[in-house]
Amino acid sequence: MPEGPEIRRAADQIEAAVMNAPILEVFFGLEPLQEYESLFQGAQLKKIETKGKAMLIRFDNGYTVYSHNQLYGKWFIRSSYTYPKTNRQLRMAIHTEKKSALLYSASDILVMTDKEADKHPFILKAGPDLLNDEVTADELVKRFVSTSFCKRKWVSLLLDQSFIAGIGNYLRSEILFEARIHPDLRPADCSLEQLKQAAESALRLTWRSYETGGITADPELAARLKKEGVKRSSYRHWVFNREGEHCRICGAHIKKTMAASRRIYYCPDCQRKTHP
Repeated sequence: MPEGPEIRRAADQIEAAVMNAPILEVFFGLEPLQEYESLFQGAQLKKIETKGKAMLIRFDNGYTVYSHNQLYGKWFIRSSYTYPKTNRQLRMAIHTEKKSALLYSASDILVMTDKEADKHPFILKAGPDLLNDEVTADELVKRFVSTSFCKRKWVSLLLDQSFIAGIGNYLRSEILFEARIHPDLRPADCSLEQLKQAAESALRLTWRSYETGGITADPELAARLKKEGVKRSSYRHWVFNREGEHCRICGAHIKKTMAASRRIYYCPDCQRKTHP
């Protein structure tokens, strides 16, 4: 499932492809939305805002298209009116003279006025988006220790989009690893140093993933391992998807468990429940 960094990168690609060019056509593959298609002919894309895993595509005619990729949604950028070979279903297309932005497989798509989009339940409920909102590590620590969140386990909190928008399964494992926090713990169980590290890691790793196209391990380490012929699936992350492999810090074997019905990876030595 795409996480916040992937959605923001997709938004950047869409903006680069079709912004500042007259829209020839907006196509919707979902029948209830097809009545809105004529609204966008001749309009221009104004900007794209992202809130976690949601995207607000703003047009200069006062309308916004809200989309959420959910598990399988994926954007493609192609030359105008050309399509990839895929078994996915086309749900939305933005066509200009030179480029087309194509959304496949997503089903959570709405057309609203700009004001209606700002009041969408997901947007109103979402927590801070680390790529788009100005938020500091100190502000995140205050959020961690608030009565709303401090007694919930990290493993469920980090997937809760009202806690922090845009964090998903791989970022969850990576943030807890860098903060040296065991998956069974809650913010209330952690030291102030761990809370600060979790806040700094959340910011750093979200931005690193966005800037590198999904790498959360140390970029220099990843580059060296890549040069040595290590597969991307192994050098991309510190612990995620590396069950049984050696921890890059201490050498222990990475473990996998299930938390909040999804897999999580951790180092049993670096992320002990209690620290000496």
